[in-house]
Amino acid sequence: MSQHGTPKIATADGRVLSIEDLQVTFTTDAGEVDAVRGVSFEVAAGEVVAVVGESGSGKSVTARTVLGLLAETATARGAVVLRGNNMLALTGRQLRAVRGEDVAMVFQEPSTALNPVYTVGWQIAEGLRAHGKVSKKQARARAIEVLGRVGIPEPEKRVDYYPHQFSGGQKQRVIIAAALALNPAVIVADEPTTALDVTVQAEILELLREVRDEFNTGIVLITHNMGVVADLADRVVVMYQGKVVETAQSLELFSAPREDYTKALLEAVPHLGRNSASAGMSERSGQDKEVLVEATNLEITYPGRMGTPAFKAVDNVSLKICAGEVYGLVGESGSGKTTIGRAIAGLNRTTGGSLKVLGYEMLNFKERTFKPLRQEIGFVFQDPAASFNPQLSIGECVAEPLLVHRKVTPAQARARVDELLEAVQLPKAFADRFPHELSGGQRQRASLARSLALDPKLLIADEPTSALDVSVQAKVLELFKELQTELGFAALFISHDLAVVDMLSTWVGVLYRGKLVEEGIGSQVMSNPSHQYTQRLIASLPVPDPVEQAIRREAFLKTG
Repeated sequence: MSQHGTPKIATADGRVLSIEDLQVTFTTDAGEVDAVRGVSFEVAAGEVVAVVGESGSGKSVTARTVLGLLAETATARGAVVLRGNNMLALTGRQLRAVRGEDVAMVFQEPSTALNPVYTVGWQIAEGLRAHGKVSKKQARARAIEVLGRVGIPEPEKRVDYYPHQFSGGQKQRVIIAAALALNPAVIVADEPTTALDVTVQAEILELLREVRDEFNTGIVLITHNMGVVADLADRVVVMYQGKVVETAQSLELFSAPREDYTKALLEAVPHLGRNSASAGMSERSGQDKEVLVEATNLEITYPGRMGTPAFKAVDNVSLKICAGEVYGLVGESGSGKTTIGRAIAGLNRTTGGSLKVLGYEMLNFKERTFKPLRQEIGFVFQDPAASFNPQLSIGECVAEPLLVHRKVTPAQARARVDELLEAVQLPKAFADRFPHELSGGQRQRASLARSLALDPKLLIADEPTSALDVSVQAKVLELFKELQTELGFAALFISHDLAVVDMLSTWVGVLYRGKLVEEGIGSQVMSNPSHQYTQRLIASLPVPDPVEQAIRREAFLKTG
């Protein structure tokens, strides 16, 4: 058991991982696909190397070769040398011995990485017992130790908890604890903070930094979030279409990128305070125009089930959205922002106070009388793949609101679909494709086209770019801005990404545990927040600049 507490030995030159001319090819029905093409880089003990790039760049495939986790359809050539072992040459049995002991992985989605039917302590102990003669008592003691190390409160008690008894951020801490249990030389972290709120993300990044410093662990960080890279990485490897296009120290890459692709990638990242939609504004735009949405002391309570108490998701919220303005609603998971958006669209019931939408009172609303107003409201969902019917073509999906609300002929519907696809910069031919045949960014454009089919007065956009790569996100946001300026619809833009909200919204509201804690002109709220929660939220957002981010990190730790 003693070996688990001592740092693993690196090679003489300090390297714990060396990838040399890695090539990975997948065999598919359509032929061979080269996912990784001649990738080479190294990781030293105690170094964080970020591998960045968009979807399809090969970064996750590269990471999985380090653990020998490639699919059976994949063929890998080259070398992945981990503490003297070429991972590509090991047998299944040898790989199992190396995983956990020499290299461990922190997955993007902790809920799927943890088994729901076993306690977290049992799952950590299982990894320990697979690697040596460790008694149940010793394994449990080590599980409690590592849970305490990653900041899980009362680890002696919580070691017997099941995954569903932890929050998202705590689950990610459990995954990191499991990775640390055997004190590996290298941890591969694949998008470890993507699914987390910004304040929780900041805590996880701080934890990874502590892991690096305390255990001298080499970390391979796979991410598309350049703010996270600026916060944590010592060195950056930029990938594009399976190749490494640039490698540099973090400070150097952000201050003076050499390659055009890297420059474009950094240019696309939203940066808090730059390109603010409300820059220079001293009063609310549209305040003299028609009020489309007015909430007064709004309450939305979900009834308790099977003996659990009722849950108040929205608590005494008052706000208004005026014609032609973009209202940004920000807050973390569980703050009530999506609940409010869905209530405005008539998809959630209100239980108290007043909510007037286009002059219609939504408390105890009747679908029959509200239906005529639905055509004035567009909705862009977070995940377009889930909101499209997979059996309908894109053209049929986009035309659906027209067919439900307007008596149009098939020819008229097709003409309007062509017009809408053109407006969102998609080729007309895409109307005949099915949702699965489009990329994530293309699907989100089609979703935007559908929401605009009836020329709505009000558009509700719920986290519409959170699942997209930075360059795709930048294009969708630019498109949203152009369409809003051109068509003049009002919008409720719901997001936990403050930089995106700042870029689009002139008026911003901040929700915390169902209450509206702050409201005002976007640039003023972002630059000079008055509420303690807003201050912490803004301090926790990593910005794509290592120098500025180091200052912000100190500020965030002080707000803790």
